[in-house]
Parts: sequence; structure tokens; C-alpha cells
Amino acid sequence: MVLDIATSLQSPVVRVALGVLAAGLLYTLARELTKIPAKLMVLMATAFLDMVGLLIVVPILPFYARRLGGEGFNVGGVHFGMGTVVAMLVSTFTVAQLVSAPVWGRFSDRFGRRPALLVALGASAIAYVIFGFANGLAMLFISRLIQGAGGGTVGVIQAYVADSVEPDQRARGLGWLSAATNLGVALGPVLGSFSVTLGNKVCNLHGGDVPGFHAIGHAMPGLVAAVLCLVNMAFAWNYLRESHHVTGEHQVPQKARSSREAVLRVLEHSGEPASRLIWIYAIAMGAFQGVTAVLALFLADRYQVTEQTIGYFFMYIGSISVFTRVLLLGKAVDRLGEARLSRIGVLLLAIGLGGMPLARSLPVLALAVAFIPLGTAFTFPCVTALLSRVISSRERGLYMGVQQTFGGVARIIGPLWAGFAYDHLGTGVPFFTSAAVVLATLLLGVGLEQFVRPPATA
Repeated sequence: MVLDIATSLQSPVVRVALGVLAAGLLYTLARELTKIPAKLMVLMATAFLDMVGLLIVVPILPFYARRLGGEGFNVGGVHFGMGTVVAMLVSTFTVAQLVSAPVWGRFSDRFGRRPALLVALGASAIAYVIFGFANGLAMLFISRLIQGAGGGTVGVIQAYVADSVEPDQRARGLGWLSAATNLGVALGPVLGSFSVTLGNKVCNLHGGDVPGFHAIGHAMPGLVAAVLCLVNMAFAWNYLRESHHVTGEHQVPQKARSSREAVLRVLEHSGEPASRLIWIYAIAMGAFQGVTAVLALFLADRYQVTEQTIGYFFMYIGSISVFTRVLLLGKAVDRLGEARLSRIGVLLLAIGLGGMPLARSLPVLALAVAFIPLGTAFTFPCVTALLSRVISSRERGLYMGVQQTFGGVARIIGPLWAGFAYDHLGTGVPFFTSAAVVLATLLLGVGLEQFVRPPATA
């Protein structure tokens, strides 16, 4: 049964409910701001603005791809459907980021993390302009390559938090950081949908007879995201302190294990606690990103959601993520501990992923979708905090980098599989397979409590 959920989203009742959700979100954050350590505030603001810019573009990327690429393209007699094309666009960013990571690692070691962050934001601004004015799939791929090659902010900020916060407070610190990014997830898509509407109005000025207005209108979401990147650069330039001088991570006299050795250790000794945590993170991240890659196509094909209404879904997901991280995560960690809570998160994430294709009404779909941000809120901060505690401080940065490497590979494989399965095996298959592999990671999480180092020696 195909449901026109897009029509439901036009209902005044739904609009009012979303408005109340947004108001409650902002009120909750304003009330909780006084509890945030001052040293995290600037990093959170930077991460928030960066995520808003990214989520202006990401939800509408599949609609742009379908508009510019039709039903896909053929290479050597092989047809690549739109699901695969969108998955390739999502994965292109991660591939470029992985290839350029060693270069940016050496750059940040030599010149500091602040310059690396500023360069990444500048690259994103250029990429968004190219995205806005793209007139074919090739330009969309180029924009994703530039943004990925420019670096990223997640690893830099996570390492800063891990080095700046006490071991038993890291899950909270990473939760606050995730709350900031998920606030961007909640608000960015709505701003993107507003940009699309504004762009359409600009296109229709003078009956659409002015080419310049038409081009600017079409590019409006990309231009808004680019301007936001420039604002973020100015903010980081003025207020972000250089973490190079704060953490002292480059002053360790012992010879550290190489990245290659650490990667091989994870592959060859998968039963070790650090390896198990990295595998949990990578598998869950790949499954989550795979579903995210085809989510817009799934909602459009099954529920007639458009680029002007897709933002409401992301706002709903992001709002639940923020509420969970701000109001529940810290208390849940105190009561259950990171290891047990991460397993609960894995279970909730699997239920959400597997439940979406089974939904046959808007309330049931909303319930299934709600399990996904709950699951990610409990899984990823706890797994990262556990990783920082089961290894020595001397190798903390190394293993967090390895975690990002494995997560990056998973963010390539997950979307590619999801796109292929969506095109050839059925629209629900990416969701069911993602749920299955996430559920399997429960076995990796059993008994991790016994390996956690006491705070004094972490």
C-alpha cells in the first residue's frame, strides 16, 4: 500500500506539532546550557554550524541527482539505477576523505588542528557552490569530492574532547558534542527545505524569463550552505583555541605504534576489547549510513515525500537525538554504564532500521523512525568513550583515528550495498539487512565491562 504521507505533512495539526517540538527543543537546550563545560561550548558551536550546512544539502541531494540524472546511466552495458547513483554520491565524500586523511594528519601535526579545520570549512563552502550550480551528475560528484578531500571536523573535535575531559565524563562530553551536531541535523534540513522554497520563488520572478534569477534560485540551497560555512570560518577563526597547545598529545616521548600496525591489530585480533569496539562502531555506522543514503528515495517512492517536506523527517530524527543526548544519556550512563547502554542502543537501532519498511501509517512510521536516533544516541558516544578507556592514553589518538578509518570504510560499503539492494532486490532490503548486521554486533559487546580501565589510569 502506497501512502501519501506528504499530504499528511501539510496538515496544520502536524505543522503545529512540529513547531511545538522545535520550541521544546530550543527551550531544553537553553535550560541545559549552563551545565555544559565552557571549553566545549566553542567546539559545539562549530560542530553545530558545520552540521547545519551539511544537512541543508544532504537530504535534497537525491532529488537533485534524480532531476539531473533521470533514471541513472549505463556504463559498458551495465545500468546504474538512481539508488546506486545516490549511494555513489554519498560514498564519494568518504572515499575522498579517506584518501586525503594521511595528508591532513601530517598537516595538522605540523600546523595545528585549527588551520586544518578552517581549510575543511573553506573546502565545504566551495563544494556547496558547485553543488548549487551543478547542471549534471558529474558536477555533483565533483562537489562531493572537493568536500571530502578538504578534510573533516568530526575526528578533530572528538580527539579534542577525549583529551580534554576526564575519562568517566567522556561519554557525557561526546554526548554534548553529538547533541550539538544533531541540533544541526534537526534544523539544517528545515533550512534546506526553506531554501528550496525560496529558490523556487526566485526562479518564478518575472515569469522565469530572467536566466540569472533562475540559476540563483536553483542554487539557493547550496549558496545558503556556503554562506553558513563562511560564517563558521569566521567564528572558528575568532573563538576556537588551538588544541595543539592544549592536549600535549605531540609531546609523548615513547615511540607510538604505527597506524598500519594498529589496523592490522584490529583485523588479526578481533577478540580484543579495543578491536571489538571498533568493529561495533564500524558495522553500526555503515548500516546507519547505508539506510540514510536511500532514505529520501524510499520516502519519495513509497510515501510521496518531496524535497520540500523531507526536511521534516530529518528535523524529527535530529530533535529526538538532541533530547536523548541532553536529557537521558548522562543519567543512563550513570545508572547502566557505557557497555550495557551501548548494547541497548544497538538493539534500539536494529528495531528502528528493520521497522521502517513495515510501517503502514504515519504514526507507525514515526514510532519506527524514533528508535533510530535513540539507538545512535546510546551507541556511538558510549562506544567511543569505552574505546578511550580500554586503551592507554599514549595510544588514544591512534586508536580513535583507526576507529574513524574503519568507520569510513563502512560508510563506503554500507551506502553502496544499500543502493544496489534498493535498485535490484527491493526497497525494504537495505533496511532489513542493516538491522540484521547491527543486531549481530550484540555478540561483540558482551562482557566489555571487565576491560574498562579505572579513571585514574585511563
